Amino acid sequence: MSGLLLPLLVVAAAAAADSASVPAAVTLDEVSVTAIKGGAGSTALKPVAATVVGENEIERLGIVTMKDVSELAPNFYIPDYGSRMTSSIYVRGIGARIDQPSVGLNVDNVPFLNKDNYDFDLVDIERIEVMRGPQSTLYGRNTMAGTINVTTLSPLRWQGVRVMAEGGTGGTARAAAGFYGKLHPRLGMALTADFHYQNGFFKNSYNGARADREEGGSLRWKTAWRPAAATMVENTASLTLSRQHGYPYAYVETGRIAYNDTCFYKRTGITDGLTVKWTGGRVSVSSITSFQYIDDNMTLDQDFLPDSYFTLTQKRREWGLTQDVVAQGTAGRYTWLGGLFGFYKRGTMDAPVTFKEDGIERLIIAHRNEMNADYPVSWDSDRFPLLSYFTIPVGGFAAYHRSSLELGEWTLAADLRLDIEHTRLDYRSVCDASYTIHDLTGAEPTVFGTERVDIDNAGSLSHTYVQLLPKLTVTRRLDLPESIIYASSSKGYKAGGYNTQMFSDVLQQQVMASMGVTSKYDVAEIVSYKPEQSWNFEVGTHLSTPSRRLTADVALFWIECRDQQLTMFPDGVTTGRIMANAGRTRSLGAELSASWLIGGGLSLKGAWGYTNATFRQFNNGMIDYSGKRVPYAPSNTLFLGATWAKRFAPGSLIEGIEANINARGLGDIYWDEANTHRQPFYMLAGASVRLSRGVWSVDLWGENLTATRFNTFSYVSVGNTFLQRGKPCRGGITLRLTFANT
Repeated sequence: MSGLLLPLLVVAAAAAADSASVPAAVTLDEVSVTAIKGGAGSTALKPVAATVVGENEIERLGIVTMKDVSELAPNFYIPDYGSRMTSSIYVRGIGARIDQPSVGLNVDNVPFLNKDNYDFDLVDIERIEVMRGPQSTLYGRNTMAGTINVTTLSPLRWQGVRVMAEGGTGGTARAAAGFYGKLHPRLGMALTADFHYQNGFFKNSYNGARADREEGGSLRWKTAWRPAAATMVENTASLTLSRQHGYPYAYVETGRIAYNDTCFYKRTGITDGLTVKWTGGRVSVSSITSFQYIDDNMTLDQDFLPDSYFTLTQKRREWGLTQDVVAQGTAGRYTWLGGLFGFYKRGTMDAPVTFKEDGIERLIIAHRNEMNADYPVSWDSDRFPLLSYFTIPVGGFAAYHRSSLELGEWTLAADLRLDIEHTRLDYRSVCDASYTIHDLTGAEPTVFGTERVDIDNAGSLSHTYVQLLPKLTVTRRLDLPESIIYASSSKGYKAGGYNTQMFSDVLQQQVMASMGVTSKYDVAEIVSYKPEQSWNFEVGTHLSTPSRRLTADVALFWIECRDQQLTMFPDGVTTGRIMANAGRTRSLGAELSASWLIGGGLSLKGAWGYTNATFRQFNNGMIDYSGKRVPYAPSNTLFLGATWAKRFAPGSLIEGIEANINARGLGDIYWDEANTHRQPFYMLAGASVRLSRGVWSVDLWGENLTATRFNTFSYVSVGNTFLQRGKPCRGGITLRLTFANT
């Protein structure tokens, strides 16, 4: 939290300074502390598959959350389903639905520790950088498939006021305002706020309520201070709020969304990050410190039927600290970078599963009575909870280094990271209920007796993971501007963990065991899952014509992954989800992206990615899935866009017009390991027109203009199949006012 004091301290320091010592007309060079690990310069000169989305494109395409960036980068997919807690990201066949992410997120250099906090509204974003392939050597944990770097607008880069208001179909409304100013020639501050509301597109036919209604907002306070020519300091503090009222999961047999119990997701997130960078001659040193806090509550009708099976509540509070120190420098043809990183986070969670009438009767009583029909049982209440309490402390330390040597047109680079992570799970599982045993062996039914179910289990599990993560890269500059060809080999890694959602199943089996039904779960075995490791082999090129009007990026990759972590639903009528390890998977594919400035205000842009991700070895003891496609990861992603812009004379009724048409394609996507259910390839059309004059602009926009029907998610639970459909055709209008200080 010390970073929150920075704005007050620098104001005091600036006020105390002799104002005469700094000329009033000082103009600073463009300053930034965003390229700390990636290095300065164009992305086109770096040996990595990367896509950069700038501020203008963010506004033109109506990018509101990170899910809107999906498909803009080849093989980069974020499905839009569930709630804002659901931030599943898939890159090149690698991804995760629950627990730890496979793609890292950094906002103004701060690494977000929990992917449940990834989905927030993007307001006044300067750029979004999507790097694909393992970034583990420099960015560490949870970046084995890639890294997303988000940079917010700096008050030293731009000063003025921005206002935005938007309305659209589905009862959608958004509003945002930002103030960017200088309190001193070397000190700038920015305050931004936004609010959003959506009435929703899907209705719960059971009660007539909208199943995807939501509202939320955020506040951001950014301070940028340059106390000396060699020193740059930035602090970004943010508060985000999200309130959602349900999950639009439809039962496949009926095609309807119909469930009887309350569903919602609520989240409060606080993040504060302080970055200090000092540059002296050929050496620079940076420090990145952050505090993060998340308080959320997911409550849902877990069977998603009008029947009363069971409900789940997951209340969690988690706070975390990170510290990263990075030093880098050059000595002739040799460039080096080294750093130390440490983090600690601690979370507490209450996760009760409440069994109700139908769940008790069909999932417990029916199984028990099938085994002993002469002495059937009946539950003594119409509901009972399976209580689970968790404390999850996780800490880690890493040391990393990169050496790079230029040999004429060639550059050789070697990275190495030592990563140590320790995780512990303290748990307590409780059940207090009773049932009555009946005797049907006599002439008349009688009560044999009453048995109490009294379970109170507590324990602790822990594990330490140690990994060495190497990377080798060879780059050659080409005789074209900003053009290179490269080849790399790198190791990706994601730590193991614990399946907290399986404790309700373990407890349910213990209840069954107390009734004479054999228990099949062992806590240590079913709850733990192993680390995921991969080797990524890649060749690629960044090309540009001499005029730089035409640019293209091409990459070919081959990934061998061991113990890939997959989210699965256990067999039978169970209540939880489990993270399981597939033996071995293989992903191979290609990526192509290009942009062309044709002239006359017309430009074209495209991005295509292909991934063939299959199981090489995966046998769960009952079925051999070898040769099947890895589920949830799309085989193809496609983006095509055309933009035409024209400026008119100042003072005209309309001073500028910009038109954009685009198409996004996705598929095939398999929904299960057996590849029995899939979403075929589909395309979505979008368009927008912007009219501008002076300080204002108006955007008219539409998405899924062809009203294409598609599914964004499908799963099987309690033996039933559910799906969520994609959003229908929709449109809206956005008004922006921009008052820039001159």
